[in-house]
Amino acid sequence: MLTTLNTAYTDTRAADLAWALGREPVPALAVLDLDLAGAGLQLRLLGASHQVILEEERGTCSETVACIPGSSTPLPLGVSKRLGDWEYEFAARVETLSQGSFAGRAQELLALVADHPNGLAGTFPGAPNAFTAMLAQRDGGQVRWRTWHAYPQEGRLVATRTRVGVRMPAVL
Repeated sequence: MLTTLNTAYTDTRAADLAWALGREPVPALAVLDLDLAGAGLQLRLLGASHQVILEEERGTCSETVACIPGSSTPLPLGVSKRLGDWEYEFAARVETLSQGSFAGRAQELLALVADHPNGLAGTFPGAPNAFTAMLAQRDGGQVRWRTWHAYPQEGRLVATRTRVGVRMPAVL
């Protein structure tokens, strides 16, 4: 699903993004509720940032990547945590692209997500290459999602990928 976010694109920077696990839902500009084989997943666009809320019988997992006022947790390159019966893995990377490459990559990603049944993307009025996009899937006992945050004024694209799955027992 592709939507135009009903807000102006402000001068945020890729370096302003922070990561948080376990935050309560924050007001969203667009939401997509998914049922992925018994796992309830809510993709939430917060402007130039995102929040994903996963609910299963084992519990709830909330991931937020946003410009969080007062946050001292910058966007990490990688995180691996145990959350009850789950294993949580997060990875992020920042790509710097030329203006021409950026526009092409932006349109490619928006096309990928726009027509996908488990995809949500939001663009800003008057700034077609400024967007946030999310894509989710279920793979056996794991739920995965990818996100892209575009900052055309910097030529930067922040890509994240997350996996949440059932914790496997230790083999001795």
